[in-house]
Amino acid sequence: MNQTCNLAIFASGAGSNALKIIEHFRNNPSVSIKLILCNKPEAGVLKIADENNIQKISIEKESFFRSDKYVELLKHEDINLIVLAGFLWKVPSNLIRAFPERIINIHPALLPKYGGKGMYGHFVHEAVIAAHEKKSGITIHLVDEQYDHGKHLFQAECDVKETDTPDALAQKIHQLEHQYFPQVVEDYINSSLN
Repeated sequence: MNQTCNLAIFASGAGSNALKIIEHFRNNPSVSIKLILCNKPEAGVLKIADENNIQKISIEKESFFRSDKYVELLKHEDINLIVLAGFLWKVPSNLIRAFPERIINIHPALLPKYGGKGMYGHFVHEAVIAAHEKKSGITIHLVDEQYDHGKHLFQAECDVKETDTPDALAQKIHQLEHQYFPQVVEDYINSSLN
């Protein structure tokens, strides 16, 4: 890659995936994590931004969905790639159009199963267990204008045991996320953004 790839991470929660991505790219001269954008003022990911000297931006809902404020901000910061690391709002069309095939999401199930509106976090794990699935996993995909629909970049699976609770399954999924998400982001940068 000739120039630095500037990343913006969008997150809504504790930020464990964001932290893994930050750590993964910490000594990579060609990738810079410039921004962390968050829609929850009390989210743990904001502390992670502070601890890693990354600029943080609070997302205001009305502006996010009804203006180009964040598109302009991301372009002003020369962002090349947006990574959704546990971001719970649907990305608006204007942002998707401004960053075509430049927004990556991670979903805690094997899409196309258990995706769509309302399918996030423990809701996914509860649905998987209720359906007596034998496998679950993660899907890392590009974002398009439909929930959990864009081109798949990577999937990894884990076994679902009959004794698993949603929390136990969530732990397995987190391990997969932390293991694979940073490397898939790096692979995408190397293959698609050069």
